[in-house]
Amino acid sequence: MNAQLHTIDQGEGPPVLLVHGFPMDHTMWRFQIESLAASHRVIAPDLRGFGQSPIESISSKIGVAMADYADDLARLLDKLAVEEPVTLVGFSMGGYISWQFYKRHRQRLRAMIQCDTKAAADTPQARETRFKMAEHVEGWGAAHVATLMVPKLLAPSTLQGNTKLVEEIGGMISRTDPVAIAAAQRGMAHREDSTPLLESLDLPVLYVVGQDDQISTTSEMQTMADATPDGRLVTIPNAGHLSPIENPTAVTAAMEEFLASLSS
Repeated sequence: MNAQLHTIDQGEGPPVLLVHGFPMDHTMWRFQIESLAASHRVIAPDLRGFGQSPIESISSKIGVAMADYADDLARLLDKLAVEEPVTLVGFSMGGYISWQFYKRHRQRLRAMIQCDTKAAADTPQARETRFKMAEHVEGWGAAHVATLMVPKLLAPSTLQGNTKLVEEIGGMISRTDPVAIAAAQRGMAHREDSTPLLESLDLPVLYVVGQDDQISTTSEMQTMADATPDGRLVTIPNAGHLSPIENPTAVTAAMEEFLASLSS
């Protein structure tokens, strides 16, 4: 099914495709968009049902597979006439989608940047938690999801010292349609283990992780980088899971250094 994706398309140069996480939208990349667009064509969509992208193509009971989101992105590149291979930047769920994009659309990739994400599938407990949220979110409302998630997404220093950002993240999650939340949770719960893929990745991959990430830990992402033939890890200080927002200066600098290395 074709999904119409609301998209920011800004700047000129080698294309960079920014794929947001769950349950967010393209605005999580606002700091990176502004900086990277000075030297790159930056494409930042809202995934189907998130942000300003329509919800009509989604069933909360069936869910949206990570492969379906990946195919949406490939169709978006077609629509935007992007013929040059892209650097795909995936945050959290965007990273899960990136693995599927690699498997299904390898020819469209120049490199990958994987932020605060995993290659492994969910544990049985994590899968059950996703199914519970998918089942009840329409009754709970998205604001309840924000209450549950925000403390896990941010570093203690952010939670205690940046009230404005805490409120902003809560607001972004609260505005998300519960149908999109349920569908994404089912898709993530059913995703396959991508760990065996790492050793066969035949392109440069930068892994980025917040030092205080409770969800995608530094040790887990170091293991992923070590398993990737051309992989490297950058740890971001003063950041939890939401490193691109918590410490945007450091994350953007890491991205820019990596992108510059692709041209050297």
